[in-house]
Amino acid sequence: MNTNVAMQQYRQNHIQGGIEAASPHRLVQMLMEGALEKILAAKGFMAQQEVAKKGEQISWAISIIDSLRSCLNVDVGGDFAQNLFDLYNYMERRLLEANIANDSSMLDEVGQLIIEIKSGWDAIPAEYHHNSAQPA
Repeated sequence: MNTNVAMQQYRQNHIQGGIEAASPHRLVQMLMEGALEKILAAKGFMAQQEVAKKGEQISWAISIIDSLRSCLNVDVGGDFAQNLFDLYNYMERRLLEANIANDSSMLDEVGQLIIEIKSGWDAIPAEYHHNSAQPA
């Protein structure tokens, strides 16, 4: 087994173990971190003019944001959840536009929005984490 394959398997096992042990609150954090990683990777591929790899990373980021949106419960979260739902829709549209226009500033915009949402999520006190399976 070559080193790259071994490292990839180790990383996959490490990630899988982290997911299985994570609280619902931590899972949402991990999704946000994953979206940020994909956006950063897409930006790098955009700069290198690696069109297919850029598109793949943006597609992953959109999929992650879609997963975050699917966790929302507008009936329970009210206007806050609806606003977050709408913001996730906006971010997905901007990522699509960034891909088509090859515009890294749109990637930066979405990344900054995720960072702002994540900072609020990260600030939730630990005693409320058990109720955070749905981000709104």
